[in-house]
Amino acid sequence: MSLVEYLKSTRGELKHVSWPRQKQTAFFTVIVILLSIITSAFLGFFDFVFTTLLDLFVI
Repeated sequence: MSLVEYLKSTRGELKHVSWPRQKQTAFFTVIVILLSIITSAFLGFFDFVFTTLLDLFVI
């Protein structure tokens, strides 16, 4: 298969993709950002707790 054939078939396959609307994309982007912030806060909290506990018991 040549590069040109590959690119043509790829372009044809991309026409079959169901692309999200702009509103859906914005909504999903906000969800990803919020979940990232919540996850980082959760991990940061436990990092702080475990670091504090290690400082109390080890050092």
